[in-house]
Amino acid sequence: MKDLLLKRFRSYKDLGDKTFAQLSDIQFLWSYNSESNSIATLVQHISENMESLWSNFLPEDFEKSKINREIVFNKDVQSKAQLIEGWERGWAVLFRALNQIDDDTFNKSISVGEEKHSILDEVLQQLSSYAYHIGQITYIAEMLKDEAGKTLAIPKNISENNTLAILKNQIPQEIQENSSPVCFAKSDEIRDDYKL
Repeated sequence: MKDLLLKRFRSYKDLGDKTFAQLSDIQFLWSYNSESNSIATLVQHISENMESLWSNFLPEDFEKSKINREIVFNKDVQSKAQLIEGWERGWAVLFRALNQIDDDTFNKSISVGEEKHSILDEVLQQLSSYAYHIGQITYIAEMLKDEAGKTLAIPKNISENNTLAILKNQIPQEIQENSSPVCFAKSDEIRDDYKL
């Protein structure tokens, strides 16, 4: 379980890293209007959230009192380089915390404000939160880069070929019956072009 979660968190960090590499300092700070978040603001929010939530997360309340969303989202942002330093620091804290967890720990309770939740539930909540914000970051970057940017998702009009390539590169033992993206990947009932 832990290895799968680490893999998913790393994939979102990697998506962020690849996005940042394509952006100038000015693009990093751009926002659509005064009510919109810039990529810099989102990076700062994610980084500070990680450092706050995941530092000493087992002995302390998960929702720490030092998180103030209004301050995080309204701070003057620094340079791209400083924000990326914070980004790296936040991920390091997260990965250190996740490496403290084992399969038995996932079912233990942790305080979230006045409520108790399983550690697994809180890890999944944060995974979805980071995925959401990193999705915002990549969306803004794609608008800014337009045709000049390197797509980080599957390029348009090649999804079928990409799916086939992914399936052909999978280790047979990793393919689960009825698994996505092609259900019944090992079944005789599938079209020939989806057979492995």
